[in-house]
Amino acid sequence: MKIFPDDQRVGLGGAPLGNLLGEVSDAEAVATVNAAWDEGWRYFDTAPHYGLGLAEERLGAGLRDKPRDEYVLSSKVGRIIYTADSAASDDEGFDISTTRRRRWDFSRDGVLQSIEDSLHRIGTDRLDVVFVHDPDDHYEEAVATAFPTLIELREQGVIGAIGAGINQSAMLTRFVQEIDIDVIMLAGRYTLIDPDGLDDVLPACLANDVQVVAVGIFNSGLMSQPRPAPGATFNYAPADQTLVDKVNKVADVCESHGVTLPTAALAFPLFHPAVAGIAVGCRTPEEVRTNAALARTDIPTALWTDLKTAGLLRPDAVTPE
Repeated sequence: MKIFPDDQRVGLGGAPLGNLLGEVSDAEAVATVNAAWDEGWRYFDTAPHYGLGLAEERLGAGLRDKPRDEYVLSSKVGRIIYTADSAASDDEGFDISTTRRRRWDFSRDGVLQSIEDSLHRIGTDRLDVVFVHDPDDHYEEAVATAFPTLIELREQGVIGAIGAGINQSAMLTRFVQEIDIDVIMLAGRYTLIDPDGLDDVLPACLANDVQVVAVGIFNSGLMSQPRPAPGATFNYAPADQTLVDKVNKVADVCESHGVTLPTAALAFPLFHPAVAGIAVGCRTPEEVRTNAALARTDIPTALWTDLKTAGLLRPDAVTPE
């Protein structure tokens, strides 16, 4: 199935709706979904992991009055959300205190339960795309039970496409080469400052006709502002000074062409022929509108040439020139 329409290759990433790295109100979360819709975004991604189901519930609330056949919805399997006896603060980056907990489960029963629970939380009749989520330490179980279950559901027409989402390229490459998947979610490994997906997973996707949804395109914040902010993070950890210095040099080149760093960062992954589109995590309507405006910005071809000439971008990175 086609994940993104030809005229709109930007979608909404749902992790911030689950209070990733900061609280978002229910009303603001729904307003964010509505803003994405108003901007023409028609791909929406979420996961049970995000806020222990909170992001799925909020996304569902925002999409409730939208025509179901007019958008593509993806969620993930690999973690089961269950209820404990007492409330506790989440310890995986989401600003939430709840009785809900998560546990790893890539078994057939776990996959089926996860999908059923997601449908209930979102309030929808189907998931268009289902990703195996973060199986870094669970490769064998993912291959033995999670993927076969998803393939069976795809063959039955229950879901439209299947794949994997993970913060590394090596294991994704194995999945692309060894398993009959349709799409991957490549997190942070094909960005303006970390395009190393060129070494393995992107060529594999081209060879196997697998679509790529690129996410983490700002590398968890390092490129989300015109200049790296104090304490900026890379892959959700404090960025080291060498990397900050490089990003500032990239920003210098961008500014010399009248373009901001986030504009270039958002555009860059979309040039690669394997990349179907990108999903951008937003926590407010203003963030949606800002990113939508960046996506509409024309970028001089010479910017990419200058980045390569300065050694700030790999020469084999796909750019318009």
